[in-house]
Amino acid sequence: MDKNLLKAVYSTEDFRELGHKLIDELTNHLEDKIQEKSDNAIAWSNPENELDFWENFLVKEDASLLFPEILNRTTNVHHPKYIGHQVSPTAPITALSGMLSALLNNGMAIYEMGMSPSAIERVVIDKLCKKIGYDKDSGGFLTSGGTLANLTALLSARKAKVSHDVWNEGHQDQLGIMVSSEAHYCIDRAAKIMGLGEKGIVRIPTTQNFQMDTSLLQSYLDRAKRKGIIVFAIIGSAPSTATGIYDNLETIGKFAHTNHLWFHVDGAHGAAAIFSEKYAHTVRGIQQADSVVIDGHKMMMMPTITTALLFKNDRHATATFSQKADYLLTPTDHEDWYNSGKRTFECTKTMMSIHWYVLLKTYGEEIFDEFVTRLYDMGHQFGKILQNDSHFELAVPPESNIVCFRYIDSSLDTMALNELNKNIRQNLLEDGEFYIVQTKLRGVQYLRTTIMNPFTTREHLRQLLRKIKEYSKQNNEHLD
Repeated sequence: MDKNLLKAVYSTEDFRELGHKLIDELTNHLEDKIQEKSDNAIAWSNPENELDFWENFLVKEDASLLFPEILNRTTNVHHPKYIGHQVSPTAPITALSGMLSALLNNGMAIYEMGMSPSAIERVVIDKLCKKIGYDKDSGGFLTSGGTLANLTALLSARKAKVSHDVWNEGHQDQLGIMVSSEAHYCIDRAAKIMGLGEKGIVRIPTTQNFQMDTSLLQSYLDRAKRKGIIVFAIIGSAPSTATGIYDNLETIGKFAHTNHLWFHVDGAHGAAAIFSEKYAHTVRGIQQADSVVIDGHKMMMMPTITTALLFKNDRHATATFSQKADYLLTPTDHEDWYNSGKRTFECTKTMMSIHWYVLLKTYGEEIFDEFVTRLYDMGHQFGKILQNDSHFELAVPPESNIVCFRYIDSSLDTMALNELNKNIRQNLLEDGEFYIVQTKLRGVQYLRTTIMNPFTTREHLRQLLRKIKEYSKQNNEHLD
């Protein structure tokens, strides 16, 4: 064994030198992107070329070039022309909390392996529960992403609402959940992981504006019961990922209460509106929910992936994964909130609580109000710009910072327009100046933007539309 190699790995002087150098490089990167010293939001490369580059780099290039190359060959979420996926331009201070978490590596399954972050997490959870409107019986925990949080919430719902102990005994009955047809795909995934199958996913159609049609809830529940499906939960989207439209949480909550269903709100993207004085109305009724998911890495400026799962009654957070692990988890007759391995799907997890805490401590919760309000305002303004331009059509007037639209041409049918908008998006991707994505709604192809950067302006959005018009002209000429 080469003991000198191990000494090199743990060299504090090397770490100090590399760390200072990387901080300088990251600071330069932030300045370059935020101030638009470079034009592009994405350094596009096709998958095979990128794979070839990194295979060759591992063998041929100097290690000192690694971090700079990653910075050069990436998607720049801090660039104002990044308006693609729902990933936040992280607050720079959370890069430091991330470094702290990575170096200390406190796994947090049990209190001894996460004393500070466990206590900090409790403070964060209590703050979020209070903001939602929950009382002192509430609680929850942080976990790794909205997909895992939604799965965990539905497991909690099953534990609370199904009459027999599915966790320990399994089940033969056909269980089911009710959810909007526009809900995030992770709800389908969670339902199928739980063994509900396609039959157990009762999809509620949406209105013209892509909101769950609550007028259909009772008839769809009655029909499910006639089919022998035991529905135990209903999920409201806050908002739908594809369209950014919020379901009517007040109405869904009342329906859930009347029918003794668990009410879960997938607020991974938009439940952060609880912090916005201007847009808190979008989540009116959220306090009725039995459980709520909020992603810190979407609308709260944190690194991926950090998510809060909140419960109106904290006993559900504790009961979901009840099992025996004597070597690790000691039975107690009191609520030991500090042993997260009892409460989460994960055993080991990162010290993600310090991302939330450092923002609250340094800037106060007002920073979340300012961030959410700024981005939602810009989404509404972009919607108005599009409505006033005859070359474009909105899928639906935006309620959040998610805006779906398409380029239109009266000489083209739906199929041709779909192909044109697909080509426009690919042209934008390869060009790299702007980064946007795409979606298909009721068979119609749309360009989809999520305005995640607080430095994105109306002028940036107008530049995007001018570029789209140029590409539409080029694509039409090519078709001719």
